[in-house]
Amino acid sequence: MDASGAVPLTLVNAAADARAPAPGQQGEIDEVWCLFDVEAPQNHPNLDEAVTKAEASDVRLAVSNPCFELWLVLHFADRPAWLNTADAGRLRRSHDGGSGKGLDGATYMPRRAEAAQRARALAARHERDGTAFPNDNPSSSMFRFLAAVERSD
Repeated sequence: MDASGAVPLTLVNAAADARAPAPGQQGEIDEVWCLFDVEAPQNHPNLDEAVTKAEASDVRLAVSNPCFELWLVLHFADRPAWLNTADAGRLRRSHDGGSGKGLDGATYMPRRAEAAQRARALAARHERDGTAFPNDNPSSSMFRFLAAVERSD
């Protein structure tokens, strides 16, 4: 199934299907990750259901709120204030000079540890303040995905 561009619940369902071994086969998949955005000001539908399904299916999540562009912004600067999806895109382009969805890996890779540190600080702030998903804008748990990828090298 090509789930590109799909809503979170569709993505999680596809990830859960990939996670489940076929009958008679032992699973050889260590981890399955699903990455998606919340979107703002209008959140994707069924976010809570997507999270519940992921937890029940042993699918790990990396969620960016409002969108992946926030994760990119965190490579350059702190972003403690609420942000909508359109503004996140503009802010990202102001930092990297890019246009569209294309990325220059050489711009981002050297800054990934700083982005992870900033994202962890946002998560700690939301936890301290009692701000729960999906109201945890801005946030990105991409740092967890990054740690898993770098751990498996």
